[in-house]
Amino acid sequence: MSGHSKWQSIKHKKMATDAKRGKMFTKLIREIMLGAKSGGGNPDTNPRLRMAIDKAKEFNMPNDNIQRAIKKGLGEEGGMQLEQVTYEGYAAGGVAVYVDVVTDNKNRSASEIRSLFSKHNGNLGGSGSVAWIFERKGFISVNKEKVKEDELFEIILEAGAEDMIAEDEVYEITTPPENFDNVKKALNEKDIPIVEASVTFLPKNTVKVEGKTAEQVLKLLDALEDHDDVQSAYANFDIPDEIVNADASE
Repeated sequence: MSGHSKWQSIKHKKMATDAKRGKMFTKLIREIMLGAKSGGGNPDTNPRLRMAIDKAKEFNMPNDNIQRAIKKGLGEEGGMQLEQVTYEGYAAGGVAVYVDVVTDNKNRSASEIRSLFSKHNGNLGGSGSVAWIFERKGFISVNKEKVKEDELFEIILEAGAEDMIAEDEVYEITTPPENFDNVKKALNEKDIPIVEASVTFLPKNTVKVEGKTAEQVLKLLDALEDHDDVQSAYANFDIPDEIVNADASE
């Protein structure tokens, strides 16, 4: 899971900047719209919408923006017609990349995503080419300084978590997607602060890359995440800390 953790750390640092915040708002609004469209406008009965709203609040999105996005998703206000598609391919060094896209123009998105892969020494593959490498899981990280390991393990196990491992600064918890809300709720009830929480795609295995190859992998992921239509990009890399830290500081 190290590759996932490192990439999430980079994204969190970069998304905290004002330049990235506006782009993040656009992505979150689209996810709220799709969540409302697919499961209705009540977050209490629509887990996807609830997750999108929680993420929007994490980035301090005004409630008015959230409510407008819900209404657009329900068709109560004008808005572009969005659909969700995925693209799969390989980055430099054979690193698998799975890209979640929300777009109003699939042809444009496909062309632009293919161009990004090519520009950074990767190649876009067909449907199913790398999807089998990833599993949909709930992922929650908790700062080690905020809770004892034994106490945390007992709480999450009772709530339905699948596994927990200790990384340098955090405990990383994985759950089946259907138990994600239960585990998150259990932590909130115990006032245990959460560093990150999302339903994501985790790799079953990782590919170790170093040097220039590692830099190319990170540049591709940066470019994908920076694209307006890309909600998230997932990869199965394992990259040395010094390269990750250098990228995070750019």
